[in-house]
Amino acid sequence: MEVRRTFDIIDYNIEKYPREVAIAGKINNEWKTYSPEEYRDYANIVSYGLRATGLEKGDKVATITGNRPEWCLVDMGLSQAGMIHVPVYPTIGPDEYLYILNHAEVKFIILSNKTIYRKIEPIIGQLDNLKDIYSFDEIEGIKHFNELLETGRNNEEKFRDELLRTKESIKPEDLLTIIYTSGTTGQPKGVMLSHNNLISNCLAINDIHHLGYGDRAMSFLPLCHIYERMVNYHFQYKGISVYFIENMGLITELIKEVKPNVMNTVPRLMEKIYDGIMSKGEALKGIKKQLFFWAAKLGLKYELKGKSIFYKAKLAIAGKLIFSKWREALGGEIEIIVSGGAAIQPRLERIFWAAGLPIISGYGLTETSPVIAVNPFRKNEIMFGTVGPPIPGVEVKIAEDGEILTRGPHVMMGYYKDEEKTKEIIDSEGWVHTGDIGTFVEGKWLKITDRKKEIFKTSAGKYIAPQMIENKLKESIYIEQAMVIGENQKFASALISPNFKHLHDWCTEENVQFQNNAEVIKKPEVISLLGQEVEQLNLSLGDHEKIKRFRLVEEEWTPDTGELSPTLKLRRNELINKYEETIKDIFAQKKN
Repeated sequence: MEVRRTFDIIDYNIEKYPREVAIAGKINNEWKTYSPEEYRDYANIVSYGLRATGLEKGDKVATITGNRPEWCLVDMGLSQAGMIHVPVYPTIGPDEYLYILNHAEVKFIILSNKTIYRKIEPIIGQLDNLKDIYSFDEIEGIKHFNELLETGRNNEEKFRDELLRTKESIKPEDLLTIIYTSGTTGQPKGVMLSHNNLISNCLAINDIHHLGYGDRAMSFLPLCHIYERMVNYHFQYKGISVYFIENMGLITELIKEVKPNVMNTVPRLMEKIYDGIMSKGEALKGIKKQLFFWAAKLGLKYELKGKSIFYKAKLAIAGKLIFSKWREALGGEIEIIVSGGAAIQPRLERIFWAAGLPIISGYGLTETSPVIAVNPFRKNEIMFGTVGPPIPGVEVKIAEDGEILTRGPHVMMGYYKDEEKTKEIIDSEGWVHTGDIGTFVEGKWLKITDRKKEIFKTSAGKYIAPQMIENKLKESIYIEQAMVIGENQKFASALISPNFKHLHDWCTEENVQFQNNAEVIKKPEVISLLGQEVEQLNLSLGDHEKIKRFRLVEEEWTPDTGELSPTLKLRRNELINKYEETIKDIFAQKKN
C-alpha cells in the first residue's frame, strides 16, 4: 500500500512488518508494548472517544507530555479523525502556555503527569476554548486517559463507519499539526504542517541508512519537536521498533535494556556523553589512564578514508581495549546515532566514529518538516563538519548574502493566523529564507556557518559570527555554555557559564578552596585556567574575532531558568538583559 498520510503508516506496518513491538514504553518498571495491530486498535479507540466527547474534524487538541507510547496513540487517533494535533513542550512557562493554547484555540489538553498539570493549573481559567483535560498518570480531579479509551470502546459501533469515511476524506495536503516554535525572541509562531509535509520528508530520508525491520530505536528527545516526531514516523515506516523514554535521567540505565541500533540526539547531549567519558578517563590511574588517552587522541585523528594501514591497526587495538567499553555503555548494539538541531563539532564526529559509534548529522527547521540536508550512512558520501547533501526532492541554494534558501514539498503551509510573518520567511517563488548562513563544500555538502540575525559588527565594521566561536569555546571541558558579545564595540568578548562539575574536580586536584559556584568563579586560579582555554581558542581566530575579555557567571544556563530555549539554543536577548551590568562592566574598562 502507498503511504500518503501519517496514519497510513500503521496499516502499512500491519501489511508489511508484523511484529510483537511497534512501539513501547516503560510504565511502573515494566515495558508496555504495542504490536502494529494493537497500535491501530488503540488509535481507533482514541478517535471514537474524541468524537464521542463532541470534538469534530478540524478541532485542536494539545498534548503536553514526555515521550511515551500513548503520545503515538493520541497522535494517530487525532490525525485519522481529521483533528489537529498541537504538541507543546513540557518545559515552558505559564505565560507561554497561555499564549499557545489560546492562539491555537485548543479544546482538549492531554498531559502526562502532576508536575505538568501544576504548571498549567494557574492559567486554566483563562483558556477561552478549553473543554476538558485528560492525563496519562493518575491526578486527583483530572480525567484519566483510560476514561477517554473507555468512552471510545463504548462508542465504537456508533463512530466506526464515520471514522472510515473521515479517513478516506483526508487529503495529503490537509493540515495535520500546528507546532509552535520555541523561539529565542518574541512570541512563538504556529507552524502549520500537512500530512504531505511530514510524509514527503519521512520518505525522502528512506535510503540514508540500512536499518529497518527487526531493528530497535530509542526515543528520548521531545516528540513535540518536529525533528524527533518526523524521524519517529520514519522509524515506524521502516519497521523499526521504537522504545520511548519519558525521563531523560533514565537513559543511561534503560539504554542497556533496550540495546538500540539507532537513536536521535542533539550535539549538546553528545558533548555531555563525551565529557562524561572523559571524566571517567581522568579518574583512571597508571597504564589504564595512559591507554585511555592514547585511544582518545587516536580517535580525534580519525578520517573516513585515506588513513594508513598502521593507523587502522592502532585503531583496532584501541577499539578492543578502550572503545569497546564506550559502545557497551550505550547498549552495545548502536549502529547509527543521528544528530540534529544544531551543528555538531567535527571532533565529536571523528572520535565517535573511531569508537564505532557513527554519527550522521543533518539540518532543518520546523518550517521545513524538518530535514533539508543530511549526511547519509555511506562513508564516501559523508563529510565531517557539514550537514550533508540536500535530501531527494529538496532544492537548496545560497543567496548572495550567504543565507541558505530551500524549496520543495517539505515547506510548511504557513504560520497559523500570521500571513505577514509567513510572507517574511517564504518569498513569492516559494523559497524559504532559513535565517542560517552557509556554503556548499565541493559543491555537494552543505555547511552551516552561523545564524544571519546573530552575526554582528564591531565598531570597526568587522563582522563576527558568534555561533562558530561559541562552539569552539564549548570544546573545552571547563565550558558548558558561552555567549559571544561585542556588537558596535571595539572588540569581542564572552560570557561563560562553566562546566561546574569539571571545574570542581580541577579545584579539588589543585587544592583550590571554595564553598559555592559564586565563590569558585572569582578564584584567580580558576580565572587563569579559563583564560588559558580562551587563549587557546584565540590562536585559531582572526584578530578581530579574538575574545579580548570574558566573564564567568555562577549560573548554569538551562531551558527551565530561561537562558536556553527548549531546543537548547541561547536566548540572547534574555542573557543580555540578565547580565546587563556585567556586560557594561566588560566594555567600560579600558583595554590595553
